[in-house]
Amino acid sequence: MIKIYFFFTATNLEWKHLLKNDKYKDIIIESFKFLVSELRVRIFAFVIMPNHFHTVWKINEDTERSDF
Repeated sequence: MIKIYFFFTATNLEWKHLLKNDKYKDIIIESFKFLVSELRVRIFAFVIMPNHFHTVWKINEDTERSDF
């Protein structure tokens, strides 16, 4: 089981500004909402930039890394 808080960053290939349009940011936000509603993670903070995003989260204790 995972009991650690993570600072996670995901970047776009070649730092392209693929997240500039709000509809793409909304996909990430909806994915976060799903993970929280399914009790897979607790999200403490996130920021979405045009070419990457950061989040501070904790994977819930009953979620295995392979399930996440």
